[in-house]
Amino acid sequence: MTFKTADLCDRFSDTQHLQIGEPMFMSFGANSAFSGRITTLKVFEDNVLIRTTLEEKVTDGVLVIDGGGSRRCALLGGNLSRLACENGWVGMIVYGCVRDSVEINELPIGIRALHTHPLKSHKKCTGDRDKLITFAGINFRTGYYAYVDEDGIVVADEKLV
Repeated sequence: MTFKTADLCDRFSDTQHLQIGEPMFMSFGANSAFSGRITTLKVFEDNVLIRTTLEEKVTDGVLVIDGGGSRRCALLGGNLSRLACENGWVGMIVYGCVRDSVEINELPIGIRALHTHPLKSHKKCTGDRDKLITFAGINFRTGYYAYVDEDGIVVADEKLV
C-alpha cells in the first residue's frame, strides 16, 4: 500500500476525524513509511510489557508506546525491533527513546521515537495495554489506524487506504 500523509490530509480532512501528530520524532528503521492498526501501551522506563506484546503474531500492527517522554533510558533496541519484524509489526511510535539505532536502521520496520539512549530500561513488569494514551497532540486508541511517513503522523478512527 502506498500513501502520503499529505495526500491523506487533503483527501480525508473534510470527511473523517483525523489527528495530526506534532513534529517531535526522529525516524528509525529501514522503512520510512508505514501504516497499520494500532495497539497501545503505557509504560515508564520498563519494557517487559513491550516484549510480551511484540511476541504476539499480528498483521500490519503498529505499536504505540507512551513511555512518558522519558529520556533516561531506551525502551527498545535491536532485539525487540527484530522480534517485531518477525511477528508482523510494521511500525512503532515511541514516546521515549530507543537504542541500537544502527542495527534498527537495517531492519524492515518503521519507528518514530524521541531520541536514542544507550541505557536499557528496567524490568519491573509494570504498565497498561489497550488504554487511551495521549502524546504529540494525538489521542491514540487500540483499533485506530496510524499512517506515518516522512511528513508526519496521521491517526484515523477507521482505515483510510
